[in-house]
Amino acid sequence: MSALGAAWRERLPAYSLFAAILSGAGLPIYIYAPKYYADNYGVSLTLLGAVLFALRLFDVVQDPLLGWISERLAKGKAIALTFGAAVLGASMIGLFAIVPPIAPVWWFGLTITGLFTAFSFLNISFYARGVAKAGSQDGGHVRLAAWRESGALFGVCLAAVVPTLLTGTVARPYAVFAVGFASVVVVAAIAMWPEWKGRAKTEASPIGRILEDRIARRLLILALVNATPLAVASTVFLFYVESRLEAPGWEGILLVLFFFSAALSSPGWSLLARAKGEKRVLLSAMVVAVISFAATLFLGSGDVLFFAVICVLSGATIGADLTLLPAMFAKRMAAISPNGGQGFGLWSLVSKFTLAFAAATLLPLLEMSGFQSGTDNPQSARVMLTVLYALVPIVLKCVAILLLWALTLEDPGAEPSEVAVQK
Repeated sequence: MSALGAAWRERLPAYSLFAAILSGAGLPIYIYAPKYYADNYGVSLTLLGAVLFALRLFDVVQDPLLGWISERLAKGKAIALTFGAAVLGASMIGLFAIVPPIAPVWWFGLTITGLFTAFSFLNISFYARGVAKAGSQDGGHVRLAAWRESGALFGVCLAAVVPTLLTGTVARPYAVFAVGFASVVVVAAIAMWPEWKGRAKTEASPIGRILEDRIARRLLILALVNATPLAVASTVFLFYVESRLEAPGWEGILLVLFFFSAALSSPGWSLLARAKGEKRVLLSAMVVAVISFAATLFLGSGDVLFFAVICVLSGATIGADLTLLPAMFAKRMAAISPNGGQGFGLWSLVSKFTLAFAAATLLPLLEMSGFQSGTDNPQSARVMLTVLYALVPIVLKCVAILLLWALTLEDPGAEPSEVAVQK
């Protein structure tokens, strides 16, 4: 109870809730939004993928700039971040709850821009604040990451499954989801207000300093490669269940298994990392991920129960990815860029780029193979689904394993105090 009481005094539950709404505005949108606009408004998958990729090119400039702004905000930070939360909630309502008043593809681009711009600003500031809060105390970053990433994983779970669970029970399930999401955003913004308000501004760090750091640079490259398999699988998940497994209606249950497995495993990975080290534990999780993706190659029509087991295993490995990698990067930021804003601007850019890259490449490939959502697709399209869902992530995950294996988390030239922070 003393540990839980200390967590409440430090407002760690507020970090969990805020992480939940941020994660709910990220990955689930890439799962649902393209299919929603293709099914309801007839927008082509290729066009939707092109829009998402174009927005990520905009992020190349936007996210580092938002990190720069976040580092330099002082007294007005609480107001700015609360406004960002309002934009996040309003954009979600516009995306799913409002019938496009203009051409659907333009409305999609407009609302998704508002959503992800707000997401970037909030996410960058949120993770940078975590660097300052955890400080240099032993285990501080992993402890905060356990609360933050557990909240993020439960948030992504709920956001991923609620629209599916609402389907068939309410007239407009996505609209209900969007309004509910916006309501939770209000609560989360209120809970985090004391963490933003009155915090003194620290010295900003040039982005070049972060990119010149060998460890930070390699962690960013690792994050890019390691996040891409999840982005690939998430982009085609609904299509895979519907057309390859031929199990429409099972999407919600399978998403629940996947994401709740990730959320429930997160504290366990955190404990293992404290005992065995983040790198060793993360490598083990990556190997399990490759095995689970490989098993998917042999599934076909009706293999729902086998796929459910795979969802549990692969979901658990995602819990390790989303808990340990951000903690490793935060520890490095504490050593070289304590304010962390621009560092997490780069981290945010990497995370979103993988999702956009997956959408921009996979959706056109599916369409070219003859795939059409909600129809009886040819064998070539179903084979393409399997290749994209399983084989591509296996290759990428193996590359990530090699990158992590070669990564040294301690700088040989660092002072003893700095090395202690990195550990």
